[in-house]
Amino acid sequence: MSLIEGAFICDYQRTAIGRYNGSLASVRPDDLLAITIQALMTRNPSVDWSTVSDVLAGCANQAGEDNRCVARMAVLLSGLPISVSATTINRLCASGMDAVAFASASIKAQDGWMFLAGGVESMTRAPFVLGKSPTAFSREATMYDTTIGWRFINKKIAEQFGTLSMPETGEEVAKRFAISRERQDEFAFASQQKYAQSFKQGRFAEEITPVKIPSSKGGGKGGSIDFLIDEHPRQDTSLEKLQSLSPLFTHGTVTAGNASGVNDGAAMTLLANQAAIKQFSLNPIAQIVAVARSGVEPNIMGIGPRDACRALIKKTGLSIDEIDLFEINEAFASQVLACLSELGISDNDPRVNPNGGAIALGHPLGMSGTRLIGTLALELKLKSLTYGIATMCVGVGQGVAVLLKKV
Repeated sequence: MSLIEGAFICDYQRTAIGRYNGSLASVRPDDLLAITIQALMTRNPSVDWSTVSDVLAGCANQAGEDNRCVARMAVLLSGLPISVSATTINRLCASGMDAVAFASASIKAQDGWMFLAGGVESMTRAPFVLGKSPTAFSREATMYDTTIGWRFINKKIAEQFGTLSMPETGEEVAKRFAISRERQDEFAFASQQKYAQSFKQGRFAEEITPVKIPSSKGGGKGGSIDFLIDEHPRQDTSLEKLQSLSPLFTHGTVTAGNASGVNDGAAMTLLANQAAIKQFSLNPIAQIVAVARSGVEPNIMGIGPRDACRALIKKTGLSIDEIDLFEINEAFASQVLACLSELGISDNDPRVNPNGGAIALGHPLGMSGTRLIGTLALELKLKSLTYGIATMCVGVGQGVAVLLKKV
């Protein structure tokens, strides 16, 4: 096999995605991440794991059991040699995407030859946090739920940029880009349908590694069960059901049905250069060609993929028509549709999220970016296509896009 210089995705594994307070509720995030590392170790027995250059993991919260560098804790729990280092990355929703992108950049810069890169989030186990009193002996104290969204807000940020909640940003995008409720519900229903079809075809079996859950958590007695199936998808839904849901805000269009979920999960990729691929007889799936990032107005953070994709296209000289597949994170149907329209892509373009997206699967924040990249790499291989873009919006107003090429 002839490979040009670069960084290559050689394997990818993830857990099934759990609902909020669902099957993964009893599993710590560091344990979840360790499971995906162990899966890659098992699947690649020829690798000398002491030679891994670094482990990078994205995590958006880091306020509870995922504090103190969840990546390093996962390395220690996984059985990797203690000499293997690790770092945790936070770009909120795109944390897992950046972990893969930063590992790729390190390989290209010849700062390492083989990396594990992924992400994790347990939104169920995200703690409440209590701020310190502003003055001595004060009885004032503010508690925040760290599951998602703003806390300990800087008044200057609030005054200059606003601090809309994530669903409110979805509404703002819908308003500014004229995305109707009808289009959002139709897109959400299509996401559920695509997932259901791919699930029936066994599409996810290759990428999911089991998580052992005490059977008492699953309704049994004693022993354990293997958690292997994404539990967020609503396979019994219909367009009529989605249309019947009340909006989250008065006169709004965003609902629980056309937005992503609050979820738990972990994912991990194995990246390597030519030398490591040859040394350990690895099988590259896709090359990471280029990465682009952008900043946008925080109140319309969902439009971030538009700017990131435009920057990526400009950087690589490709056109949107030359991209065979898109994995666009479905934070909200409104923002995906706005981005597609701005990029000249139709609502139902078959290149977009062919196996469904976060509206169906769910969105464990730090994990999702790695899932998008891993799923895209496998889809390019499965369909013998050439180019794919994985892209995400990011809270506080950013976008990230990664271009893959099938090997």
